[in-house]
Amino acid sequence: MEAYDIERWGTPLRYAVELIGTVAFALSGILAGMRKRMDVFGISVLGFLAAFGGGTLRDILLDRRPFFWVAEVSLLWLVLGLCAASLVLLRGERRRVSDKAIQVADALGLGLFVATGVQYALVAQMPLLVAVLMGVVTGVFGGVMRDIACNEMPTAFADHRPYAVCAFFGGWVYVAVQALNAPAWLVLLASAGVTTGLRLLALRFDWRVPGWRA
Repeated sequence: MEAYDIERWGTPLRYAVELIGTVAFALSGILAGMRKRMDVFGISVLGFLAAFGGGTLRDILLDRRPFFWVAEVSLLWLVLGLCAASLVLLRGERRRVSDKAIQVADALGLGLFVATGVQYALVAQMPLLVAVLMGVVTGVFGGVMRDIACNEMPTAFADHRPYAVCAFFGGWVYVAVQALNAPAWLVLLASAGVTTGLRLLALRFDWRVPGWRA
């Protein structure tokens, strides 16, 4: 526990990034559940899967204990509160949940979680490539679990607009900016900003990556 406590969050900024990323991904799961007309339990499951799925897989691969959401119970309460708030929305006027709302929340969570995923891996003294891939895992697989639970092909696999590619590039931005001995806030924000920005640009201009053609 002592080693974990020393490197947990590191700075208030790191906690803030993790917090905002959790909210963004939880909202993407909640909105997806509403679009599928699920009940409050289904919506809550999607919120928790999207918020904690990628980070949990990262912690398993890095052999980190306790998991990040166990160490910071405030994140659990936060997501639980967001899910409870969905009850109010469900009782109110039915509104169509657009794909754009889910995509924006997902892009924000992607960028923030990629940055924290790379940071966790570097703290664990992983090689640079492994650290970047851990960032991709952290950012991508919460959304993968959310989409699977919705009985849909995961966006990361079939969207054809750069998703994991944006995460991979943003992870290397983290490594590059850190190598310049930049302040921690700049490293985190540069990585998150590039990842989220690239994803939003891909959606806006319909950038495509090659797909299999029969």
